[in-house]
Amino acid sequence: MSLLIVLLGLLLLLLLIVKKVSPMLALLIVSIVTGLMLGMSPVKVMASISGGIGSTLGGMIMVLALGAMLGKLIEESGSSKKIVFILIRLFGIRNIQWAILATGLLVGIPLFYNAGFVVLVPLIFAIASTTRLPLLYLALPMAASLSVTHGFLPPHPGPLAIASILKADVGLILIYGLILTFPIAIASGIFLPRIILKNNFTFSDRMEYVPEEEKLLPSGTRSFLSALLPVFLIIIGTAGNFLFKSESINPLFIFISDPTIALLISVIVSIIALKMPIVNAMEHCAEGLKSIAMIILIIAAGGAFKQVLIDSGVGDTVKEFSSRFDLSPLFLAWLIAALIRVTLGSATVAGLTAAGIVLPLAGNGVSAELMVLSIGAGSLMFSHVNDTGFWMFKEYFKLSLKQTFGTWTVMESLVSILGLLGVLAINQFI
Repeated sequence: MSLLIVLLGLLLLLLLIVKKVSPMLALLIVSIVTGLMLGMSPVKVMASISGGIGSTLGGMIMVLALGAMLGKLIEESGSSKKIVFILIRLFGIRNIQWAILATGLLVGIPLFYNAGFVVLVPLIFAIASTTRLPLLYLALPMAASLSVTHGFLPPHPGPLAIASILKADVGLILIYGLILTFPIAIASGIFLPRIILKNNFTFSDRMEYVPEEEKLLPSGTRSFLSALLPVFLIIIGTAGNFLFKSESINPLFIFISDPTIALLISVIVSIIALKMPIVNAMEHCAEGLKSIAMIILIIAAGGAFKQVLIDSGVGDTVKEFSSRFDLSPLFLAWLIAALIRVTLGSATVAGLTAAGIVLPLAGNGVSAELMVLSIGAGSLMFSHVNDTGFWMFKEYFKLSLKQTFGTWTVMESLVSILGLLGVLAINQFI
């Protein structure tokens, strides 16, 4: 009966989102209604909502804020464009897809999906006009790389919020996520466009794309340092804490592997390395914070819904259901996230909701880190007309609905399925 009530709650959430109600308000309304329908008292429902918001945001709000600041600094300084130009020269026009894929991965780590998309789209158009290659041949590698970083790599809001709910190690998630990211990005961003477009493109004999504005951008060293420093710090700290067992040095590794510390160091180093006036830097940081205000509120509301599901005992029902049918917890987590994603459209909402439902399945031999990645993969499944990413891709590249389903939706679904298979493969070796 409780699972049926949760399903009704999800249908109400879908109805509210279809009616253009803010996802934050929709999640709060559904949290209250679902909790009451599950037999919780009004006082307990509100206590669960307050506790869920606090526990979800408590450990991650500074990470989200610092990540947004760093992303805005990289965007406004021109570092993201500099990385693009360097990689284009490095790979050459005939390997332009690989350059765009690498750019998307590098830019996608510090920037949120929408910001990365908007930053890179003008460059995709410029490269297409210079090389005379089809837009989709260049756009799909960009979209694929941004999608995998969005689904699998902290400090993006989705993986980070899910990690907070499941009490997973962010450093291990990043390491496992990188293992998944490269092969999945190549499959969906390099090979898939070539299969879809077949031989409908030729290479121009023009010189490589080196715009004049590159002279005004930061150096390559400073650009790469700003974009990749938080990733390096988290990985070095996590690996060092695992490899060395010294009471004198391990606290240092634990310190730098903390996402808040890694991002704080990166923000400070970026301001210095990019030689940005402090007043301008603070203005950009403030703009970055404004851009994620609604994301933070949605995550908070998602945390409230998660806590209502936990306190009502729905998670235990799911655990009993999965054991009855002998389903892999990792597959079940992916399936629930995928179903919610297809129904609601938002990857972040799908991930947060699924995490609350499957929380009791984490532990007891099931890696919480792999559970985060499985949910992240499921949250990317079959993007269609209820997803803003679908419409961004369609409108920017002037596609029909059929073309968008045949490119964007296929690409997102491939990333999701390969993500699940990758998680299951990693689970066999740990």
